[in-house]
Amino acid sequence: MRAIAKPAQPKRQVNVLQHAAGYFKTTLDTQDRQELQDVIDEYRRELVPLIVPITLLRHYVRKHEVTYLRGQSYLEPHPKELMLRNHV
Repeated sequence: MRAIAKPAQPKRQVNVLQHAAGYFKTTLDTQDRQELQDVIDEYRRELVPLIVPITLLRHYVRKHEVTYLRGQSYLEPHPKELMLRNHV
């Protein structure tokens, strides 16, 4: 309960997103890597919701078969039917 009692702050979310992006350091080309960093930065500046960078990360996880990230609940935080985190 202590772990979920403290809400995740955008700064910490950005840290997690950048850590996950590091798994694509050698697999993504320069343009795709820059796009991912841009989307993370847009989230940091509150221009897009968290689901945007998460969706892009999920895409790269599937495309490049990153096994470690595929098993992370962070990329699938809730049932799609709830449509949480979709609002700016």
